[in-house]
Amino acid sequence: MKRAVFLDRDGVLNPLAWSGGRYHAPLTVDEFTVYPWAASAVGQLRAAGFLCLVVTNQPEIATGELLPATLDAMHRRLTAEVTVDAVYVCPHVDADGCGCRKPAPGLLRAAAAEWNLDLASSFMVGDRWRDVDAGRAVGCVTVLVDGPTPGAARPHHRARDLGEAACTILTLARRAS
Repeated sequence: MKRAVFLDRDGVLNPLAWSGGRYHAPLTVDEFTVYPWAASAVGQLRAAGFLCLVVTNQPEIATGELLPATLDAMHRRLTAEVTVDAVYVCPHVDADGCGCRKPAPGLLRAAAAEWNLDLASSFMVGDRWRDVDAGRAVGCVTVLVDGPTPGAARPHHRARDLGEAACTILTLARRAS
């Protein structure tokens, strides 16, 4: 079985956008930029044998604020700049009650089935309680990166950004082997 690092997208791989007095996911390709340290951090994780899988809630698809073609263009940019193995998207809002919207673990379980993952040897990196709870629900070690909207997250570890999270994961993986 393989190990993976599940990565939330907004706030982990790319900055959140700010408008209307709140942080939100980027809604245009121009708003979407990748953090400068993301490619290096993901490269280090992949070099250590981890699959790097993006798991992201994108409810703006359901609300009509984000077009699927725009989201596809963002993910093409992301995969061109950061070598992730796959991107899993939940396009629903909370009211839909789906099993894929984090904190529900559906995206992680789908990826685990597709990639034959050992979830207990895998990690979830996110910037919100939803990410941490999804990771905990499947038995992953969780790392919360600093962000403006963590909520009541209870992670196993905390990090300043994805670069620091990658260092934590690599240290923990070395200790486990």
